[in-house]
Amino acid sequence: MHYWKLLALIFVPCLIAQEPAFTPGGRGGPNQGDKGITAAIAGAKEDPAAFERGAKAYAANCGGCHGATGRGSVGAPDLVRSLLVLDDEKGILIAPVLRNGRPDEGMPKPNLSEEQIADIVAWLHVQTYSAGHRSTYAFMDVLTGDAKKGEAYFNATCKGCHSATGDLKGIGARYDAFALQARWLQPRGGRGGRGGASPSSNKPVTVTVTLSSGEKISGTLDRVDDFSVSLRDSRSDYHSFTRDGATPKVEINDPMKPHTDLLGKYTDPDIHNMTAYLVTLK
Repeated sequence: MHYWKLLALIFVPCLIAQEPAFTPGGRGGPNQGDKGITAAIAGAKEDPAAFERGAKAYAANCGGCHGATGRGSVGAPDLVRSLLVLDDEKGILIAPVLRNGRPDEGMPKPNLSEEQIADIVAWLHVQTYSAGHRSTYAFMDVLTGDAKKGEAYFNATCKGCHSATGDLKGIGARYDAFALQARWLQPRGGRGGRGGASPSSNKPVTVTVTLSSGEKISGTLDRVDDFSVSLRDSRSDYHSFTRDGATPKVEINDPMKPHTDLLGKYTDPDIHNMTAYLVTLK
């Protein structure tokens, strides 16, 4: 699987499916002002000036394809939820892509200076931090949905895997509304973590790597990107493989894929209606 297709399919969802990115001047983000932006910048340990410059550089050079908030568009992946961006430290993973582009995948080489690259990296780090840390938000009332509509949505979309009287029984009594919404939107608990709303969230992502010799190595996925894939087999032995295009063949099995597939389809009413329904499961 090519790099951009991989990022489009494998990402770590945030607490709320469609929250806007933090941008200069306090626009965008549930905080409704500069307080949340300041908290996100501080939490991400980024320079506020670099963040401001990065917002402008991103808008001028990247927003046309990846969207104004970095959440992707047709033909371009969601950057805020991509593993490459989430796993980046000091631009080690992001900078080479910004520096050289991916012409073979439809991303031309950007005409960016090293300072612009560093600033865009800072901006992206703040986006991923704000997406994954609810402490940067000033939340309002989450229970604004219609429980009856939420029940209808649940029966039409979720009932094949979940049961209100089975794995989700009593879930409304175990969590407050904010925590419950976060857990059903992000059943793993963030960045591949466990402890979600149902037993299925405890199942790890597995991968099978087929070498050119035909040998197959399977186990729990450790990391995957366009350049390498690593895993731990049933004996907890670590394996890492360099990737060159489609070689070796990599097949990923993610038990949470139905959830991640739905993240791009939920509307705001869907989210609030579902939460309103789930809190009734006492």
